[in-house]
Amino acid sequence: MTHSSDLTRLTAAETAARIASGQASAVEVTEAHLARIEAVDEKVHAFLHVDREGALARARTVDAKRSRGERLGPLAGVPLALKDIFTTEGVPTTVGSKILEGWIPPYDATLTKRLKAADVVILGKTNMDEFAMGSSTENSAYGPTGNPWDLTRIPGGSGGGSSAALASYQAPLAIGTDTGGSIRQPAAVTGTVGVKPTYGAVSRYGMVAFSSSLDQGGPCARTVLDAALLHEAIAGHDPLDSTSIDAPVPPVVEAARNGNVKGLRVGVVREFAGEGYQAGVMQRFNESVELLRELGAEIVEISCPSFDKALAAYYLIAPSECSSNLARFDAMRYGLRVGDDGTRSAEEVTSLTREAGFGPEVKRRIMLGTYALSSGYYDAYYGSAQKVRTLIKRDFDAAFERVDVLVSPTTPTTAFPIGERADDPMAMYLADLCTIPSNLAGNAAMSLPCGLAPEDGLPVGLQIIAPAMADDRLYRVGAAVEAAYHARWGHPLLEEAPSL
Repeated sequence: MTHSSDLTRLTAAETAARIASGQASAVEVTEAHLARIEAVDEKVHAFLHVDREGALARARTVDAKRSRGERLGPLAGVPLALKDIFTTEGVPTTVGSKILEGWIPPYDATLTKRLKAADVVILGKTNMDEFAMGSSTENSAYGPTGNPWDLTRIPGGSGGGSSAALASYQAPLAIGTDTGGSIRQPAAVTGTVGVKPTYGAVSRYGMVAFSSSLDQGGPCARTVLDAALLHEAIAGHDPLDSTSIDAPVPPVVEAARNGNVKGLRVGVVREFAGEGYQAGVMQRFNESVELLRELGAEIVEISCPSFDKALAAYYLIAPSECSSNLARFDAMRYGLRVGDDGTRSAEEVTSLTREAGFGPEVKRRIMLGTYALSSGYYDAYYGSAQKVRTLIKRDFDAAFERVDVLVSPTTPTTAFPIGERADDPMAMYLADLCTIPSNLAGNAAMSLPCGLAPEDGLPVGLQIIAPAMADDRLYRVGAAVEAAYHARWGHPLLEEAPSL
């Protein structure tokens, strides 16, 4: 029998193969991960809720299917950590906020349904910045998550719980959401793989909205192939989501198994370098570019001048949409209700509830967005930001006429200490400098490990950006870099991550 600690070190593809062949049962695999959660999550705080009984019940269903000789899917029985922004029937969904503390949804998000249909075992819900607003998971109403590489440092945000669950071997797969980099940035600082699919490629139905024109769910894993398998399971058209793309899912798994970049044109974005970038991050990025050149890719320097305005545009568009979306939390229909003692008006109850239920960052963005949308300021702020968004999309279109993919560092620095930027919102926002343009344009992007920064020994992420609905290119390039990196230096997470 396989030792439980060995089961938690397998990739998702290896785990599924063992379950399908009968070398391990889905229940054994699930129990091993639940034991790992029990052993280390008190330190890491990746999970807000562990659904032990639900996970074991789904695992038993998978084992029953196998015993009946039924064909199992590519991820049947594989455990997964689900970001607490997707509704899950009968399981608490808080979005990291006190305003939804204890709320148990009566329905599943489309993504949740697709995970269940694929026989993936959902272990529980992971910690996150409140309403996905943040770059460090310090804005969670339930306390911060630690980075398994150094528990005094941030695991990225807003999906730090999902990335930390992967890096601490509490789950081989996870789901995140990416509004301005919240899948890729946590992946970069924890040495894992995170993908923001093309906007509209993964349904947003049942995903609690922050900024509807930017939000996108996507896969998180420890390898490129695992991310591709999960991507294939969750993507596809959904008639319940009006922004869902009615087109076939790109051949992401085939691309991840291929990994050939010979003759591929790779653009290096000139604007993603210079002042503010950690030396070790740039060193590892430059090595990755040379690696791609050695693998037969053609390297082209690309300038996207509007990218310099992306951060400012994002922090007008996202708060504006958030101020609209969060208006639904009024204490009248669901969630927290404060001050309803029979003496106060509905408006007073709503005000008291929002004061108690929303954290400082959420309030900051609601106020900023409401101001940007107000009469007399709309054209100057929100309207201008949308014009910049158009310019950024044009820069991408021009770049993709010359190259097949773009590459950059995922984040300007490695993981910073918890609390270091808590009182400096602008410094915090700069963590998403390289990731935001892809959200504004709606195209696809991935972060994967490209080594450790020499000055602090912490993971560095390589970002790959592809045109809309060319998500397979991410996996093709990512698989090539991953394989070459493993052959030359070994995998930074699977071999060197500190034990907890």
